[in-house]
Amino acid sequence: MEHAIIIAGSAIGAGLAIGLAAIGAGIGDGAVTAKAVEGMARQPEARGSILVNMLISVGLIEALPIIAVVIAIVLVFANPFI
Repeated sequence: MEHAIIIAGSAIGAGLAIGLAAIGAGIGDGAVTAKAVEGMARQPEARGSILVNMLISVGLIEALPIIAVVIAIVLVFANPFI
């Protein structure tokens, strides 16, 4: 019975981790992209610099869901709590 509770909790935790990471990354990507487009509209001559900084930021933001997926896979398939 105890193993079933641990497995169920791990599955719920894995789902929450992936879901919250995806929501956070979506909000972050939207905010970064919106501000980058706004900055490019205000100063078109700085487009290259703004674009490079935006792409680096989006890449770093997208690292969070990837890490969350790895943690979720570990919780589901190689559970350290069992």
